[in-house]
Amino acid sequence: MSHMKARIKLTINGRVCSGRAGQTILEVAQNNGIEIPNLCHNSELKHYGGCSLCVVEAENSPKLLRACATEAQDGQVIYTESERVVRTRKTSIELLMSDHDGDCRGPCVLKCPASVNAQGYVQAIARGDDKEAVRIIKERLPIPASIGRVCPHPCEGGCRRQMVEQSISIAYLKYFAADRVLAAGGYVPPKAAATGKRVGVIGGGPGGLTAAYYLSLKGNRVTIVDSMPQMGGMLRYGIPEYRLPKKVLDQEIDEIASLGVEMKNNFRIGEQMSFEEFKSQYDAVVLAIGAWSSTPIGCPGEDLEGVMGGIDFLRQVAMGEKPNIGDKVAVVGGGNTAMDACRTAVRLGAKEVYVVYRRTEAEMPAEQIEIDEAREEGVVYKFLTNPAEIIGENGKVKEIKLQVMELGEPDESGRRRPVPVPGKFETLPVTCVIGAIGQKVNVAGFEGVELNKKGIIAADETSYRTSMEGVFAVGDATNRGASIAIEAIGEARRCAKVVDLYLHGVQVPYQKTYLSVRDVSPEDYKDFIKLPRAKMPTRDPEERKHDFEEINLGFSEAQARAEASRCLDCGCFDFTECKLIRCANLYELQPEYIARLRGNGCGKIHPSFKEKRLVAIERDQGKCILCNQCVRICDEVVGKSLLGLVGRGFSTVIRPEFQKSDAIKDCLNCLECAEACPTGALRIRENELED
Repeated sequence: MSHMKARIKLTINGRVCSGRAGQTILEVAQNNGIEIPNLCHNSELKHYGGCSLCVVEAENSPKLLRACATEAQDGQVIYTESERVVRTRKTSIELLMSDHDGDCRGPCVLKCPASVNAQGYVQAIARGDDKEAVRIIKERLPIPASIGRVCPHPCEGGCRRQMVEQSISIAYLKYFAADRVLAAGGYVPPKAAATGKRVGVIGGGPGGLTAAYYLSLKGNRVTIVDSMPQMGGMLRYGIPEYRLPKKVLDQEIDEIASLGVEMKNNFRIGEQMSFEEFKSQYDAVVLAIGAWSSTPIGCPGEDLEGVMGGIDFLRQVAMGEKPNIGDKVAVVGGGNTAMDACRTAVRLGAKEVYVVYRRTEAEMPAEQIEIDEAREEGVVYKFLTNPAEIIGENGKVKEIKLQVMELGEPDESGRRRPVPVPGKFETLPVTCVIGAIGQKVNVAGFEGVELNKKGIIAADETSYRTSMEGVFAVGDATNRGASIAIEAIGEARRCAKVVDLYLHGVQVPYQKTYLSVRDVSPEDYKDFIKLPRAKMPTRDPEERKHDFEEINLGFSEAQARAEASRCLDCGCFDFTECKLIRCANLYELQPEYIARLRGNGCGKIHPSFKEKRLVAIERDQGKCILCNQCVRICDEVVGKSLLGLVGRGFSTVIRPEFQKSDAIKDCLNCLECAEACPTGALRIRENELED
């Protein structure tokens, strides 16, 4: 007859917890729903206590106890989060992270303002799984077919494939997969049960649509109101049809509406309803009103007939109006709005279209491909010139007088400051001048919401709260002003998370995740075969410049799969399961301090290498934290002892020992060590095994 172990009682963090004699403090805590962080504990193995993360403080004990290796005693009083415990754990984690050479996330993901898992979806496209690619994208971005067409893709700027030849065509791959899934009926993730909470979103652009999408998925009833005739904001009224066909945008907006999001157009705060009245109908409000006014050029003659703002011009064209621009158009500015304006002017039939920009082409903020395509369509660039005066006749534009500039010293942005060349001017005959030098926010109707020095909405940068209770704000109308759509989308998704918590009475500021990032150089990639980046097939300039049909023809399936296969797979495959990074984010770690522990690149860290001699498993020594679980699983559980610690002291590494070929077979059929590894140091090599 077996003897039941005697029951014991412990007090953990002021709570009485019951357990059985012989159990460790960790086991009793876990069984009572109290989490104690640990990395080297495994219920299949003997207690080890190697990582020092599970330390706890016991009353009347001078030293901290390792919870995973210390038997619980009846009547013990334990604290799992005392100041001393937290300090010790933090030190352990900092030391582990200072010796950890791995990428939690690929640099493409880190560069994306919306943290879209580009690596994950590019890999899915390479495997031929477009639906999975779209599922991954929609965790962070609800309108991938639209954004894939228009995003200036900062992700590609971070892509390490550039160290081999050229970055992966990430944005175009996004819209390749999204188009295919839309054509097959689309994809909307499952929705949570109704919460009974109501949220009002003001503004139906990328920020407002994103906030509505994620708040709706959480089970909230969402209404978006927008002052324009249709939803889409600047994606509809600021980006020309040839870059983003509106039928694509419509399909993606319909998917958001299918979640039950109510959409009201031609609704202007201050006209249809006061902001106070609107606010009173909802449990929370998100402002995503955008920046819809053009910044004035700031020279004499601006009030002449034929002078217009870039955004106003693009909006008129998008709404089917035909602005009277005549034959000779000057567009002032060097950003993507200037490119959209000059290329739209070409399509409206202008014979001569100039872009007036005060710096050189190298300093232009517009995408290089936009600059090149505009040139192919006949646009003439007037670099190092700035409008001095717009000259009119009978109240209409006749000429633009340009001040010739030269580049002086660099300004705060690092670009060389343009300075006038005294007495040097040039005059161009023009019938229209379009100013595309910036956007402003119109805050009329939102009196009562605190503004910043720039006169735009002040919102907390981590919680998106405004000065008004229950009112949050994102996108171009806040803080830094107008930016790219993906910035507003990133803010809106994070804001939706905060708003949802707020609706449930939880006031949680948004917290930045600590991530491990590898230092790499082109030397690390010298053995890779150079594979050219896929070139997007486009319509011929002579044909395309006469209409508004989409310019890009899209990747073929073969092209997309091959392009996605160029991905170097930088980020960690184990990120979502990694115990190490979960522990690292329990306490606020300072990347600068960890860099110092590492000797700022000059310190001593463990050797970092990958080996594939485990046949079924790839071992990344840079990610190994020497918890020894793999060695002990192979020895104590599997009984094979194929892994062992080699060396002594700091230089110790884990190595395999295959002397007999049947050991290789055992290894192939086992994989227990990889399952036990708490970081991404051991990876099952499925794809290569299939090959």
